[in-house]
Parts: sequence; C-alpha cells; structure tokens
Amino acid sequence: MSELANIPSTYNPQETEQKWYEYWEKNGFFHAEVEKDKKPYTIVMPPPNVTGSLHLGHAMDNTLQDILIRYHRMQGYNTLWVPGTDHAGIATQAKVEEHLAKDGLSKYDLGREKFLEKVWEWKDKYHNRISKQLRMLGSSCDWDRERFTMDEGCSKAVREVFVRLYEKGLIYRGNYIINWCPKCQTTISDIEVEHQDTPGQLWHVKYPIKGEEGSYITIATTRPETILGDTAVAVHPDDERYTDLVGKKVILPIVGREIPIIADSYVDPAFGTGAVKITPSHDPNDFEIGLRHSLPDLVVIDKAGKMTEEAGKYQGLDRYECREQIVADLKEQGYLLKIEEHNHAVGHCYRCDTIIEPLVSSQWFVKMKPLAKPAIQAVLDGNIRFVPERFTKIYLGWLENIRDWCISRQLWWGHRIPVWYCQDCGEMICASVDPTSCPSCASTNLEQDPDVLDTWFSSGLWPFSTLGWPEKTPELEHFYPTSVLVTGRDIIFFWVARMIFTSLEFMHEEPFKDVFIHGLILDAQGRKMSKSLGNGVDPIEVIEKYGADTLRFMLVTGNTPGNDLRFQFERLEGTRNFANKIWNASRFVLMNLSDFEPESQKPEYTLADRWILTKYNQVVEQVTNNLDKYEMGEAAKAIYEFIWSQFCDWYIELVKPRLYGKETPKSKYTAQYVLNYVLTNTLKLLHPFMPFITEEIWQHLPEKGKSIMVSKWPQTDSNLVDKDAEESMDLLMEVIRSIRNIRAEMNVPPGKKAEVIIMAKSKEAYAIVNTGQEYVARLANGEPINIYEGIGTKPSNVATAIVGDLEIYLPLEGLIDLEVEIKRLEKELSQTKKELERVTGKLSNEGFLTKAPQEVIAKEQAKQRELLVKEKALLERLKMFRG
Repeated sequence: MSELANIPSTYNPQETEQKWYEYWEKNGFFHAEVEKDKKPYTIVMPPPNVTGSLHLGHAMDNTLQDILIRYHRMQGYNTLWVPGTDHAGIATQAKVEEHLAKDGLSKYDLGREKFLEKVWEWKDKYHNRISKQLRMLGSSCDWDRERFTMDEGCSKAVREVFVRLYEKGLIYRGNYIINWCPKCQTTISDIEVEHQDTPGQLWHVKYPIKGEEGSYITIATTRPETILGDTAVAVHPDDERYTDLVGKKVILPIVGREIPIIADSYVDPAFGTGAVKITPSHDPNDFEIGLRHSLPDLVVIDKAGKMTEEAGKYQGLDRYECREQIVADLKEQGYLLKIEEHNHAVGHCYRCDTIIEPLVSSQWFVKMKPLAKPAIQAVLDGNIRFVPERFTKIYLGWLENIRDWCISRQLWWGHRIPVWYCQDCGEMICASVDPTSCPSCASTNLEQDPDVLDTWFSSGLWPFSTLGWPEKTPELEHFYPTSVLVTGRDIIFFWVARMIFTSLEFMHEEPFKDVFIHGLILDAQGRKMSKSLGNGVDPIEVIEKYGADTLRFMLVTGNTPGNDLRFQFERLEGTRNFANKIWNASRFVLMNLSDFEPESQKPEYTLADRWILTKYNQVVEQVTNNLDKYEMGEAAKAIYEFIWSQFCDWYIELVKPRLYGKETPKSKYTAQYVLNYVLTNTLKLLHPFMPFITEEIWQHLPEKGKSIMVSKWPQTDSNLVDKDAEESMDLLMEVIRSIRNIRAEMNVPPGKKAEVIIMAKSKEAYAIVNTGQEYVARLANGEPINIYEGIGTKPSNVATAIVGDLEIYLPLEGLIDLEVEIKRLEKELSQTKKELERVTGKLSNEGFLTKAPQEVIAKEQAKQRELLVKEKALLERLKMFRG
C-alpha cells in the first residue's frame, strides 16, 4: 500500500535533501569493501584545493562523477568513489599570507613552524566546508576513505616516489632556466604560465661591430632591460646577410662589453632583423643556445624583479623602471634606431597574474623524456582513451615536446623535499625517512632542503597513493586501476599527464581506462566566470534556493563532452518546473495506487499500455547507451522527454478514465500495474541525475526496498516492445495534435465539444483511428466523432488537417460565432499590415541599413518574415470563413 498520508502536495527540497543524504551515509550505502567476486568500478575525485569554497565547475565535475558512480552501483559493480582535497601549495600559502597581512603580519614574523600551524588551521576550516558542500550536492563518495594530499599515507607515497626517482637518476638538482614569479616568490612550472597576448613594443638597437668604425648589426628586442645581461648576438647559419660577421665581436651598447656573434639554427631569419641578442640568464631559449655555445650566464634581474649588481648603474631599479631608463639612454647615446608597436605573448603567473621573470636558478628537476615515452605509448596503443577523442592530440603534443619538470618551490606549505645536507662534510642525503646522522661522517648536524615540492607532484600520485601505495594493500589490488578520470579540459597537462606517467612508472599499469573531459562553465554571455568580472555563481546559494537536484540536472542537460556550458538562471527555472512535474505526476500515481495489490493478477494491456511500455523500453536503452558513452546530456534529455511528454502529458491523461472506475476492474488494475511499473523504473533511470527527489518518491512506492540507490538498474524487456502499438499511437497522437491546433487557431473555447469527421484512405489507418477514437474524444474534446473508410465528398465550411492517410475535418457551424470571429481576424489583420508596413519601411531605409548594427537589422528581417507568414495565414482563414 502507498503511504498517502506522508505525501506533501508540493515538493520541498530543503526539507528532503539533508534527510536522505544522512540516511544514505548512516546506512553505509556509499562505502565499498574489497569484494573479489564483484567487478570493481573506481573513480578518484579530482581533489578540490583547500583555498576556499567550491565553485560551479566543481559542482559540474562532481555531478558528472556522481552520475557515473550511482549508475554503476545500481548495475551491481563494487563502486568506490574516493573523495579528497589538495593542499594546493602556492594558492593556499598565498591565501593565508593575505589573511595574516590584515593583522600586519608576515610569515617571517611567525617563522616556518608557527606559520604552518596557521595553514593547517586554514586547511581544516576549508576542508570541512568543502566536505559539507559536496554532501549538499549529493556526492555519493566513500567518506570513510577520504584523503588529503598531505595526509600521512599520501606523504609517505610522495617521499617514496621522490627517493626512487632520485636513485634512478630521474630526479636531479641543477642550474636551469626557470619561471619565477616575483610576487609569489617561487618557481612555477611551464604549464602554470599563462601566455596572454599583450600590446608592446619592439626596440631596434645598434650593436657596433668591434674594429669596424661605423659598422653595426641591428637587433630587435621586446626587453631592452635585459641587454645588460647579453653574452652574444646570434644569427641563422644560412642567413647570407650575416655570414661574414659570424665569429666577429660586437660592443654591447651602454655597457661596452665585447660579446661574440654566433650562428645557431634556432634563430628565425624572418623575425625582426634576423639577428637576436642572447641573454642566457633571462630567456629559456637563450639559455639553451647558451648551453650549446658555452656562453656565460649574467643574472641582471633578481627574484624581486629588481636589477642586480651586474646591471651597473641601474642596480636596484625595478625591471620596468630600468626599461624606461635604458631606452632613454640608448636614444641619447645614438644606439636606438626605431621603435615599433608589437603584440606578443607574455607569460603571467596563473595564480596572481604577475608577469613571469625567466631566471637561472638552482632547482630540483624530473627528467621527463624517459617518463613521457611510455605515457605517449599507452595512449597510442589505446590502453587509455580520451573522451572526446580530439583531446588525444593535445595530450600527445604536450608530452612529445616536454622539457624537464622543475619540481622545487620556494614555499613553506607543501611536501618538503626529502633531501638533507651535512653541515660538516657537505654530503647530500636523499631518504624516505628522516636521517639522524650523516652516513659519511656520522655528524648529526644536518639541515633539510628548505624548498617544497610542486603541488602536482603529490596529486600526480592520487590514483594509487589514495589506495595505500607503497604498501600492497587489498584495496590497491582490487580497486586499481581506476575506471575513469572525470576532469576539466583546463588541467590535462597539469594533472592528467602526470598521473599517467607516474602510474606507469610505479604501478606498471595505466591509472585509468578512460579520461572523460568536460568543458568549463561560462556565464550567460559566454565569458569565463571570474572574481574580476563579478560574474561568478555560488553553487551553494543555487542549492539553497532551487535544490541540488535542480542544479545537477541543469548542469547536465545540454552538456556534451569537452564543450563549455553557459549557465543561465532561466534554465534553472525550467529544471525546477521539471522537478515539480515529476512530483505532481508521482503524487497522482501514488494516490491512485491505494487499492493496488502488486502481482495479484495478470494485466491485460490496451494500446496505450503497450505504447508506453515500448517507449519506456526505448528510454532504458537510450539512457544506458548514452551513459556508457559519457553522453550524460543526451541521457538526461531522453529521460526528460519521456517523463514530461510521453508519460505525464500523454499516458497519464489517457488512463484517467480507467483509474476513476469508468471501465472494468481489470482495466483499472492494468492501468495501476503499468503506472507503478513505469514510474518505479523511470525513477531508477532518473536517480543518478536527481538522487533526492527520486529517493523521496521511491520511499512511498508499494515495493521500495532500502533505497533506490541500491536498487537494480532497469533492463530492457523485448517482450514489452510492440512496434505496431508505437506506430498506431504515434498516428493517434498526431491526429489529436492536429485537432488541438485547429481549435487553437479557430479560437474555440477549451471546454467546448467539437464534431470531428475523419476519412481514412487506407484500411490500416481506418482500423487504428477507429480503435483509438476514445483517445481522440478524450484528449481533443471531440464529440461526435465520425470515421469513414475511404475519401468521400469533402464537407463544406470546415477546418481541415491531413495526417498521413487521414483527412480530418472540424465543421465550423455552431463551433464558433463566425461574425464575431471574422471581425476579430479583420482587426488582427489590420494590425499585422500596419506593423508589416512599418518594418518594411525601416528595412527600405538606406540610413538604417548603413548605421544600424547587424544584429538589429537581422532582428527586423526576422520580424518581417514572421509578419508575412502571419498575414498569409490570416487571409486564408478569412477566405475560409467568408466561404
């Protein structure tokens, strides 16, 4: 029996969602144990940074993961979804430093240990907030297995990986050109540099050739302040303009230092003058050229972005102040030939947007070529698949051109590099456990390297460190490799590639089979959401107003793999209407199941029953196939259309007379049986998308079980598929739509009965419409309905529609007041003509066409087309009414 007394008339997500989440968690429905007889399905959650709250991107990412987890759980897999958070080195430290600055404090005032205590406090606060937000969203992850990138287990894994790579010669320390952020005061990796097209200038400068009075070579530079650090001028070896100059020397302007002219194939003869200044300490490409030609390094810009002692009289100036001063001096001394406007890509820090300064510095690096090779091959061999496939090229392109990865960061928050230096003998010790004494001289005077590891070093181990590695745990054996990685297109290089090459190195197996890439969430105007634009949307505010189910379903509908999604509040309203539609339809069904006894007798299906069961089986197949292909948007669309249109708007309306006892008890039972069967199983299809409302309704069903989330996923049943019934109902529905359209066009009052005449060209069409005339009578308000086999004489004074082999007529006499309707149409026609005349005049005006924006002109043209169609329809209607 259904629990009618507990069904509220309206659905309130605020009262429902927390209740069911607590119920699921309390009953352990999210938790997975190692069960070797069950096939595992594993996802590791991309760990949100503990820098603040979740944004809409997190909401979409976790909704997509939750859909996959709930779907596979219902399919009987041993599903594990590992939640966790990332310590996010630079970002979190910056947030805490900003917070301290409000009290006039810096990290140096506190010291490393006390500062880290503050960061841990921050982490605990925001980690708890993120966990709460993920619960509000409905994420069915295994909270018993929650991880943090700096928890004890993950920290052990990080040290183990570092030591093994070091011992293998894949981690080394060396002087190398790095990307330095003067504001964050740390290195950042190549992929953390955001290149922005920036308007700048190209300065053409004369470099006098030594020993040749009046002769010079011209170089073009975008950074004149680095002239002070030049150690060569380079030209292409095949550039005939400079063949005779290679090997000679030039005098460095302002400085007066002699530097050589060298030949290197890196130089582009078509850029500028074809001669380039080489500053190995401040340009990554120049650094490589410097290595090839054994050029000296001169560091003229320091880590604060100020000029060093090597810069001579410019020492202490900010790099951009120095630029202004040098340009002025070059001009004054006659070295500056010309200045051109020049747009070029300038590297910015992805965290604080400061312009990056390339510097030569002693850092820790990972040799990437040996690690990249198997990671490339794994994708080429098809062992890892990108969805959509186009992202494969991006992944391969990055790995094929990869440089060594700088992994050291000049921060305090993060995994400290597990290397110690003996202060007595200079021995360097790399160990996974803190050493107590030097292995060379037994001294206990050891100091650990002050730097920490790049955040991505630890998150790159996420698929296996979270399952217990380096220990050989039962979880690691059962749940690894994971099934799919769900992530945004913006971190393919940051995270995805690193997980692949570290997993292949340490697990000797790919970390996941599929990489499902989704797009970003944009605002309604198609812009990226950001604080500076003030266009961000807080997902928690949306949940509090509309409910999590509404937000989840809105984020999924219209979502296609790899493509960005525009966030629009109008779509939220539409999805809330869908939730209300589901609630009202379910409430209607449950109210009519009060006397229903499941399986008490065998149903006898009508045409409408066979049709809805066929459509239901089709939607099971569509949803299942689309989820298997990661086409969540298509799956959601199929459910939406089935529930809204076929089930609610058609089937429920068709069976109402049977439920109200206007037919036989058997007919009523069958209607109840089909309603219960279709509703129960459709709720299962909908559950991964809208978990809360489906659980609330499920708990009122005659046969419910513990929870819908652990119920069995629907299977198609070929015995319930009836193509003939589908074709028959499709024809009848088109007949009903046609009659409804005629009534609307003729302005027939909704409650007024209308005579319907139907003539059928074929026996098949006649049989279908004859069998389903009760449906036509009920849903098109037709009475009487006269059906004829064959096409006879067309009745006069009728409105007509043609549907396949059927001609449909509605006699107008008595249906509408012709005189009143003619006057109404004449008035509408007059207004339409006036508006059409105005629009046509506007579009004939040359001034309007030349001055108005294109979108305004297009709008007027569209309006003109609509008015012409309307005018034609009104004239035809008047012609028909006037006889």
